[in-house]
Amino acid sequence: MSLQIGIVGLPNVGKSTLFNALTSANVDVAAYPFTTIEPNRGVVAVPDSRLDMLAEMVGPDRVTPATVEFVDIAGLVKGAHRGEGLGNQFLGHIRTVDAIAVVSRCFRDPDIAHVEGDVDPIRDAEVLDLELILADLEVTDRRLDKVRSAARARPREYDEELKVLTELRERLEAGERARAWAERGEFRARLAKELQLLTAKKRIYVANVSEMDLPGGGPEAEDVKQLAREEETSCVVLCADLEAGLSDWPPDEAAAYRAEVGLQQSGLARLAKAGYRVLDLITFFTITGGQVVRAWSVERGTHAPQAAGKVHSQMEEGFIRAEVIPLEKLRAAGSWQVARDQGIVRIKGRDYQIRDGDVCLFRFSPA
Repeated sequence: MSLQIGIVGLPNVGKSTLFNALTSANVDVAAYPFTTIEPNRGVVAVPDSRLDMLAEMVGPDRVTPATVEFVDIAGLVKGAHRGEGLGNQFLGHIRTVDAIAVVSRCFRDPDIAHVEGDVDPIRDAEVLDLELILADLEVTDRRLDKVRSAARARPREYDEELKVLTELRERLEAGERARAWAERGEFRARLAKELQLLTAKKRIYVANVSEMDLPGGGPEAEDVKQLAREEETSCVVLCADLEAGLSDWPPDEAAAYRAEVGLQQSGLARLAKAGYRVLDLITFFTITGGQVVRAWSVERGTHAPQAAGKVHSQMEEGFIRAEVIPLEKLRAAGSWQVARDQGIVRIKGRDYQIRDGDVCLFRFSPA
């Protein structure tokens, strides 16, 4: 399954333009709210030079990169939690994503009205946060009603959940997001995932700037960067209009133009990397019969059987061992067989935690 990132923000901040840039999907873009009614989805390859290097060495018939699915969700407005601007429907789409990319408008354009009147990315983030908090508060209240009812018959069984839900409600009412609450123990984290709390999701800030303000972004982008630093998360500065325009260019020409404006990578590459960072994901690789080279994404700390399960469920169920070599060592050896002959392919068992850049061959017993 792809890493899934929801692109959210107020209307007219450049979400759909960014989505076009990332996926070349050419969805409707207009200078008025609610251009996007249903969420647009696009699955795109995660740029990874290591996969290219492995493919060049192996010469496979097929190369399959890791992927990220971007979900473009219509602009949220004040009152979204009550259904303003079809808000309830849009908020429901956000609940299923792994992380949220909060797009902040940091450009000025008299031809594109701002729903709040003027450009202020910090105020916009506060409006967005309030709607997400209020939406989570409604979900929490519904769960509390059910737990209180069940606790009348079995108070001991529901004592802990009642306690932590009451604590969550108090924090949300105080205007706090659920993330800090969810990080205080496994039970809270599991409950946050079950309730699909919007404010417990990891987030990335995207400062959408004008091309003339690249690469730094200008004063409004600096405010967004500072907000990201305070929340210990990532901020990506980009110009959605520029990225959308360059998405149709030949890759070498697009790279040359980006270099002229001080950018070393595309917006897709930087946003995908930011998603990996905030979700603490790593990449491992497999070579199947010398014919297919593939990249896979897993959470850091994933054990070998669970990583094998990403390839196929039977591999996890019948896991025997993993044969593992770091990509750099495989490259130095020149081939899998040479690396095996040199004794640098390691045999790993169930307790082995997959590392970023591992090339793996999983041995398993078919059911």
